[in-house]
Amino acid sequence: MFTGIVESLGKITKIESEGNNLHFTLQCPFANELKIDQSLAHDGVCLTVVKCESSSYTVTAIQETLKRSSLGVWAVGKKVNLERCLRLGDRLDGHMVQGHVDTTGTLVRKESRDGSYLLKFEHPYSQDNPQGITISKGSITINGISLTVVDSAAGSFSVALIPYTWSETNMHLLTEGDKVNLEFDIFGKYISKMMAVRF
Repeated sequence: MFTGIVESLGKITKIESEGNNLHFTLQCPFANELKIDQSLAHDGVCLTVVKCESSSYTVTAIQETLKRSSLGVWAVGKKVNLERCLRLGDRLDGHMVQGHVDTTGTLVRKESRDGSYLLKFEHPYSQDNPQGITISKGSITINGISLTVVDSAAGSFSVALIPYTWSETNMHLLTEGDKVNLEFDIFGKYISKMMAVRF
């Protein structure tokens, strides 16, 4: 379980393939504190540490993860939003994030406003599978960041970022057309599923 509050940016230093899997090695400021089997969110994707070194660590992404997320197009040098899992007794400063990415979205508009940044994203949506629902003032996880929806429509939404979030995460590196990892609100997904079954 995570909160969507990014701790640090990590940098991919090596990518290796093994069958259908990809192994990512990353450098980050707290690499020396990590342990094997520890869970971290990488741009919102929960991955398990399989190897630790003094300044880097390695995680593995399987085919299902690569299919649902943007990890399949990651490259060496990419900066990734990192968050360690929530500990018992920690403050829940964002919202409940599982690290189970639902789909990818596409950045279609980026605007710099006086003191904030407005980003609009589009994502797959179907009336037959309405679990990708957002609501104005509801929560959405984008690349592992807990954000509040400004405007919402079927298949699209926008969010606003304060300068700190913009500069301290990889959001400022996005360009229009880039893919991001999306995890929709867990409560909204359950409600949508129950409504679909009931009606």
